[in-house]
Amino acid sequence: MFSKSGITELHNATHESVDILLEHVATVPDALLRKSLPGFGFPTVWRQLVHILTVEEGWVHDLQSKPFDGWFEEDCPTIDALRSAKERIRMETRAYIAGLSEAQLNTTLRDRPEGWSGDLRSPAFILLHVITHTFHHKGQVVAMLRTLGQPAPDTDLQRG
Repeated sequence: MFSKSGITELHNATHESVDILLEHVATVPDALLRKSLPGFGFPTVWRQLVHILTVEEGWVHDLQSKPFDGWFEEDCPTIDALRSAKERIRMETRAYIAGLSEAQLNTTLRDRPEGWSGDLRSPAFILLHVITHTFHHKGQVVAMLRTLGQPAPDTDLQRG
């Protein structure tokens, strides 16, 4: 069983690590952030960052059976717009978690959100997947920044 406080703590720490990354990204020339690099599923740093956020928002909307059309990099053209979207999504996810009981958090969904495949899972499982998904793509962003000659600072959960 997962606790609301534990999921909330991990979610907050994840967003704090993304904040550190965004602080660094704000110092990188825009042309490099939008430079295509082969070998990555989302070939630019900017698209990776947008993907992280739109997936969190989409999955949390799905958990609530709320419509979500998604959005793209042109919907978030600046670092300030990206930071604003990130904070809005963070607060929406926190509000969703706060509105669940521990039992609801840990109960397997009965209905499959549209477009989902695989086994039905609990909201806790999906929220942990949001966190691991963020770290997966955040790691790709860090690798891309190194390739571009702009190495990022430590953005791990446990920083020294």
